[in-house]
Amino acid sequence: MYFFVKRLLDIVISLTALLILLPLLLIISILLLCTGEGYVFYFQKRIGYKRRYFNIWKFATMLKNSPNMGTGSITLRNDPRVTKVGRLLRITKINELPQIINVLKGDMSIVGPRPLVDKTFNAYSVSVQEVIYNSRPGITGIGSIVFRDEEQLISNANMLPEDYYAQFIAPYKGALELWYQDNKSISTDLKLIFLTVWVIISPQSVLPYKMLKNMPQRSF
Repeated sequence: MYFFVKRLLDIVISLTALLILLPLLLIISILLLCTGEGYVFYFQKRIGYKRRYFNIWKFATMLKNSPNMGTGSITLRNDPRVTKVGRLLRITKINELPQIINVLKGDMSIVGPRPLVDKTFNAYSVSVQEVIYNSRPGITGIGSIVFRDEEQLISNANMLPEDYYAQFIAPYKGALELWYQDNKSISTDLKLIFLTVWVIISPQSVLPYKMLKNMPQRSF
């Protein structure tokens, strides 16, 4: 019953959002065509439901050859590969909006674990890898909310970005995703949707830790 209601909500919310946001999406598309390298969408192979691959939709925010430049799949704060328009889209999370199409197609849900590339997925422990995609990946989720400051954390670390991600971020993200798998419900999803908006308005807020019971605490 949960999965049926969740899928129904995904369709209703994504269709409504697409209709409401269409003017904004068109403006951003034109802006991207006129700036940067002149392309609107970025498609990338990600791991999805039951560990099947799919192509994720995003607004283009980085140089086309970014995966083969600098820190690869890890993005830093003030990363030189990010375009000027792209920086604004990333800060506001508007770059994620095209994933509404992924939700309509059934590749993704509104709420769920973030769909990862192989490299970041492999940083998880086997116990996390085995269960994380028992739910469809989401546009937002517990990991996205808690790690609103991920780029800043990695940028300020006194070690290589890849090492910091593997030693600190991946283990805690994994614990958060296990928490979600144990606590997923329509009620939890609605709270996570609200908190997604809340942390954009108030990035330093500790409200997620107050609203979500028994959530693993961050120690770094």
